[in-house]
Parts: sequence; structure tokens; C-alpha cells
Amino acid sequence: MAGGASHPDLQAATLDLAAQLIARPSLTPDDAGCLDLVAARLSAVGFTCERLDRGRVGNLWARRGAAGPLFAFAGHVDVVSPGPRDQWTSEPFTPVVRDGSLFGRGAADMKGSVAAMVVALEQWAATHQASTGSAALLLTSDEEGDAVDGTAAAVEALATRGVTIDACVVGEPTSVSALGDTVKVGRRGSLNGVLTVRGAQCHIAYPELGLNAVHAALPALAELAATRWDEGTETFSPTSFQISNVTAGTGAVNVVPGSCEVAFNFRFSPASAPEGLQARVVELLTRHGVVHDIRWTLSARPFSTPAGALVETLSTCVREVTGLTPALSTTGGTSDGRFLASIARELVEFGPVNRSMHAIDEHVRVDDLGRLATVFGRTLDAWFQR
Repeated sequence: MAGGASHPDLQAATLDLAAQLIARPSLTPDDAGCLDLVAARLSAVGFTCERLDRGRVGNLWARRGAAGPLFAFAGHVDVVSPGPRDQWTSEPFTPVVRDGSLFGRGAADMKGSVAAMVVALEQWAATHQASTGSAALLLTSDEEGDAVDGTAAAVEALATRGVTIDACVVGEPTSVSALGDTVKVGRRGSLNGVLTVRGAQCHIAYPELGLNAVHAALPALAELAATRWDEGTETFSPTSFQISNVTAGTGAVNVVPGSCEVAFNFRFSPASAPEGLQARVVELLTRHGVVHDIRWTLSARPFSTPAGALVETLSTCVREVTGLTPALSTTGGTSDGRFLASIARELVEFGPVNRSMHAIDEHVRVDDLGRLATVFGRTLDAWFQR
């Protein structure tokens, strides 16, 4: 179905399910009944549905078939806060179709994708009764939050059983301007640091009696910001260092600050290891004579899927349905792909246009919902037939 076509029944089914999901206010980590809704749909077509909940977080593992190979979709049903509701054109948890788009919190990120994945799996189950291999869906209600008891916990549980996913498609909204223009084949790593620079507080009129922690930090911070950490790789841009927050002082205008706290982040390519980045930061601070402490948090290591069966199959199906040849990208923030990569041989991310995600009046094109379900369904079929 080249040139943007999808079957009207497929579009209607995906729109209907997406609207049902949006109507459930699933603010992290509350799934608000979304997981039960999906489980009921997939159970009806032969999937074994299991909850892998941990703490307050809901996780659903639905699988049809016991033999390999295993193709899995993955995603999340939780959403971020809608923010000031009076700025929305319509209620954020009341799905509304307007001007050819479905509006509501989570429409783009990522209840539209979840609906498309479920519809694609339902169609696959109806036409592949004797299929060799298995298909599955993993959903969580903790992707937008701490992401500790969500996909990470579910992957841990599956790994203890020896589950390996041969091909995994995560439904994150990857498209930039039009559905199909971008597929994520990896993500950069994320390393956070909180630097505390220690000085000595004193009266601002007598600076010789203390040590201004901000002044002590500035030369080192300038060098950190100007450093070229690596050159990236063929598929990853160079590592980026960014300062996100700086806190110092008592609030009084006549006190030299005795400490300064700087929060920063590395989005790093495979050309750098987190341990190496930490060592370089410490060496630079020491060289500048900065008395300091650092708290490090490694949020994600980089991962990527090289050209192969999954990338080629998905790209072909995207091109057939949308008429676009997707760019293969590793840019953007972290996703639950960082956890799934440990048990998935091949992993990509593909979904609707991401421009309105987390924004007021979040929306997704109605015709994109049908085309997304078509891409997912064709990819599933083609991957098993390859």
C-alpha cells in the first residue's frame, strides 16, 4: 500500500483503541486500567498475558507461541502531566478528533503506537494460526518516571527465565516531520553528575577572609564546556557535555558563597566510556585546584543495532506504506530501549511524529494511526517470512 494508504478498518480499529487508552488518565506510575484493557484484547486472540508488576508499577508481558524466533513490540502506557488544563483546546484526557488529528495526552507518546501494536498483533494472530515462532508485547507504566520498576524490572524477570528477543520494535515517537522519516537504530548513553565545589563563606566586603566557591569553579567549568570529548562514530554524534543547573549562595547579596552545586550531563557515544569521562572530569578539576565532591549516576549506556534483518525489514515496510525512506538515527533522549537491548538481538524504535509529545494539545494524525498499524503488521509478517 504505497503512498500513504492503510486499510480503513485498520485505521478505525487503531483510532478506537487509542481513544480508549487516552481516556484513561495514566499518570506515571498509574496505568489507570490501560494494561487490563490491552490484556483483555490480546487474551481474546490467544496471547498468554502475565503481569510482571513491581512496587506501584504495572508491567504486562503478553506472548503468543512458545517456540523461537521471538518478535516483540514494546512500549509504555504512562504519560506525563498535562500541565495547565486551561491552556488545552479540549480536555487532555477526553480524546477528540479535530482537523484530522486525535488530540489528548499520550496521543503521540505513546498511546497511538500502543494501539497500533495491539491491532497489528491481533491481525497477525488471526492469520498465522500455524505460524512457527512467537510474537509478544511488553508494556510498562513507568517509562516517564524513575524507570526503575518498569521495563528494567520486567527485562530482569524475563532474563532470569532465559528469554531472548530476536527482534524488538519500540513504539517511541521517532518521526520528525512526517510519519516514516526517521527510525532510531540506537541511543546515546547518559551520565549525570552533581558537582559540589567547596569554598569558605564570608562577608562580601571582606573576600580575603573566605573563598568564593563560584569563582573557584568558573575556570574549570569553562574548560569542561569547551572540551571536545570524542569525535563520535559513524552512527553516533560526538559526546555532548551540558550544564543543567547551578546553585550557590544564601540569597543574601552581601555573602560570599561557601559552596556551589553544578548539575551536568554527558550524552555520550560508544567512542567514550563512562568511566573514562568520569576520570577526565576529576583530572580537570584537580588540575584547576578545585576542592570538590561529585555524585555520579549512569542512566544508560549507548546501544545500537547494525544494518540487518530487522532494520532492513522495517525500513522496507515504512517505505512501502509511507513512500518515505527513513533516516537511521541515534539522536534524542534515552528510552526503554536501553533496558531491552540487554535481551534483544536486534532493536529499533519507530513511531509517529514527535513534535507535540509532552506539549499542550498533544496529538497524532488519524491517518498516521492506520499507517502505523499497517507498518507494524507488515514488519511482523515480513520478518517471519524472511
